[in-house]
Amino acid sequence: MGPVACGPMVKIYTRKGDDGTTGLLYGGPRVAKNSPVIEANGVVDEAQAVIGVARAEAPAGGELDTLLIAVERDLWVLMSEVATAPANRHKLVAGTSLVTPEMVSALEARIDELNERFAMLSDFVVPGQNRVSALLDVARTVVRRGERLVVAALTDGESQVGPYLNRLSDLLWTMARWQEGEHLLARKKATKSEKKATKSEKATKSEKATKSEKNKTKES
Repeated sequence: MGPVACGPMVKIYTRKGDDGTTGLLYGGPRVAKNSPVIEANGVVDEAQAVIGVARAEAPAGGELDTLLIAVERDLWVLMSEVATAPANRHKLVAGTSLVTPEMVSALEARIDELNERFAMLSDFVVPGQNRVSALLDVARTVVRRGERLVVAALTDGESQVGPYLNRLSDLLWTMARWQEGEHLLARKKATKSEKKATKSEKATKSEKATKSEKNKTKES
């Protein structure tokens, strides 16, 4: 097989950001790399990468893999919106560079469906039952951080970026519980012998209190 003809090489680096600024989608004034918008997008980028690590642990083509790919693609849409100057928001395209209410609703539907696969928990959960669930929990915390930063970064009250990240963190929590199977609750469940000992201890204390009250009554 002979050499394959390629077009001109595109360089990854541009040197434009060496002054500490970066460009936004659809143009506009360059902004500092530590501006609220770029900080928020940086955290969403981090969340997407962690979700990718979780996906790498899932069977290729399986249900979890498919769900996470959809989320990762959604996050490209979300980051496009966050990286757009307010003056250019009218250029955003729903579902391509603008988060829509339907995207948020789709997450809620997935949460509801997965919730039916395990009993609702009555306590906090200790993460780390297996690698996949642990990675999903890490992704959840990064998404939560992104949600907090978006509050300061976006001024458009109609944006669905905040609601999307909020539901995504809920979805990742639900996925983690689904994937871990057996849950380790924050409060350790007492064994039968411990329950018996506690019951016996309470009975002893109650008996002592009753005797004490009787003695007080006799003395009076």
